[in-house]
Amino acid sequence: MHRYGIRAAGPDDLGGARAVMLDTVYRDFKTGYVPRWHGDIIDPAAAYLVPPRHTLLVALDPEDGTVVATGALDSRGPAHPPNPRELARRYPSGETAQLRRIYVRPEHRRRGLARRLVDELLTFAAADGGYRSVYLHTDPAVPGAEPFWRSIGKVVHDERETTGGASGVVHFEIPMGR
Repeated sequence: MHRYGIRAAGPDDLGGARAVMLDTVYRDFKTGYVPRWHGDIIDPAAAYLVPPRHTLLVALDPEDGTVVATGALDSRGPAHPPNPRELARRYPSGETAQLRRIYVRPEHRRRGLARRLVDELLTFAAADGGYRSVYLHTDPAVPGAEPFWRSIGKVVHDERETTGGASGVVHFEIPMGR
C-alpha cells in the first residue's frame, strides 16, 4: 500500500502540479494546451491559491515527494458557451463548487488517489458554507474517467446524446455529503 501525502498546494508545488496537468491534456485529452480551456494550468496560483473559496490539492509520491496527482475546486459554474445554457443556469457561479483538474499520473492510477482528492475537495466545499452544489464535466475518452465519476456522482447531461456525437463531454453533479 502506497502512503501518498495529500495537501493544499503551496508555491513550491506549482511546477509539479502544472507538469501533471499539462501531461494529462497532451497525453489523455490529446488536445494539448488550449488557452481558452486551460489558462488555469499556466497560472494555478492565480486560479486556485489566491481566491479564498478556491483550492488546489496535490498528492505526493511517498518515495521521492514529487507531485503525482492534482485536484482543484473553484467557485465558477459552467460557462455558456461552450457548455449548454441549462447547465449554466442550474449551476451558477458563486453557488457552485466546480471540481477541476482531477488528474493522476498513469503509473499512480488505481490506488485511490482520485477518490481521496475528491473527498478532500468535498470537505473543503462543505466547510465553505456557501456552495449549494458540486459540478464537474469530463471527457469519457480518458481511460477510467466516466466509470469513476459515475461511481460517485449523477449524470446531469451527456452531450453525446444531444450533439449527435459532435461533443463527448459528460456533466455530473456530485453529492456534497457523500
